[in-house]
Amino acid sequence: MHSFGHRANAVATFAVTILAAMCFAASFSDNFNSPYPTAAVKILNINWFQKEANGNDEVSMTLNISADLSSLFTWNTKQVFVFVAAEYETPQNALNQVSLWDGIIPSKEHAKFLIHTTNKYRYIDQGSNLKGKDFNLTMHWHIMPKTGKMFADKIVMTGYRLPEQYR
Repeated sequence: MHSFGHRANAVATFAVTILAAMCFAASFSDNFNSPYPTAAVKILNINWFQKEANGNDEVSMTLNISADLSSLFTWNTKQVFVFVAAEYETPQNALNQVSLWDGIIPSKEHAKFLIHTTNKYRYIDQGSNLKGKDFNLTMHWHIMPKTGKMFADKIVMTGYRLPEQYR
């Protein structure tokens, strides 16, 4: 007959195999979700646009950030990390990204929001490249699942421009 150790090992192996299959099924089912998130960011005011003592440009803005990210949530979603970034080009770099605001959405009930805020992080360019600069505001999100790989995507909003003069 088999000893208690052999029987416990067989039960534990079977349980781990079933758990692994369930994790695979949960992760695989996320491939069938077709999310349709919406987002809009409005710049209500440019609070200041100045040149710092070290020669860098700095901008402070008041933003209205609205989004409906509820379609990103499935039964396998643990949380969603979301951030808004200003993206622009300079002669030195084809793409500059400056994070202005971020947040963690813990559940589908919190996924539809309207936030009125100033930029949470400093919008600074190393140099004097921001005068009259066209830029995009992009909402990025990273879906953190309970099991499986993390998904990321974004919505790009174009048509923003900084002032020609410092304020």
